[in-house]
Amino acid sequence: MTVIFKNGYIQIERLEPSPFAANAYILFCQSTGDSVLIDAPARPEMILQHLEGSTPRYILLTHTHADHLGALAELRSTLAIPTAVHHSEAGNLSLAPDLLLYHNDMLSFGKIMLRVLHTPGHTPGSICFLTGICLIAGDCIFPGGPGKTSSPAHFRQIVESIRKTILTLPDETIIYPGHGNSCTVKQVKKDFNAFSSQQHPPELYGNVLWLSK
Repeated sequence: MTVIFKNGYIQIERLEPSPFAANAYILFCQSTGDSVLIDAPARPEMILQHLEGSTPRYILLTHTHADHLGALAELRSTLAIPTAVHHSEAGNLSLAPDLLLYHNDMLSFGKIMLRVLHTPGHTPGSICFLTGICLIAGDCIFPGGPGKTSSPAHFRQIVESIRKTILTLPDETIIYPGHGNSCTVKQVKKDFNAFSSQQHPPELYGNVLWLSK
């Protein structure tokens, strides 16, 4: 567990419980002790241990790939709190979600507000969660490039999601991805602009880097 952000209002911890190096994030309201879990990759006992001392309110899913869901069933059963996912991916879960999310929905826990941003491309229902200058981004974007895509059409879609939804956020916004370490919108803009200034083959997709050699 690593505390990756803390101010007078919110504390964010990153856990990496998965053999696939998928991140789980726990957000704590500093005033009330309420918390939310974003993604549930594996090792539910580890995640539950880090939730101790808080009052969990939601399990939020950035998307429904298996490497982000391994602990979901046990955590939901143990915690008995609502599970939320983008409406387009509700049918991908082995359990029925309690809340269906849409672009620009607002969720609250304690005194913290989370804004839902729909960023399709990696999956049809990929979403990010924004609070203040912190963006929990799932597998939409990473330091160095976008999330993996399964077709040229999905690659174009994820690039558009990043351009219209993420790069319009303030430069100081910190991006916390579904795997690996964080970056900022300012850092991504520089690399994205370099990528966009070049010609690329129309069949481009898969694991793409902004600054490929």
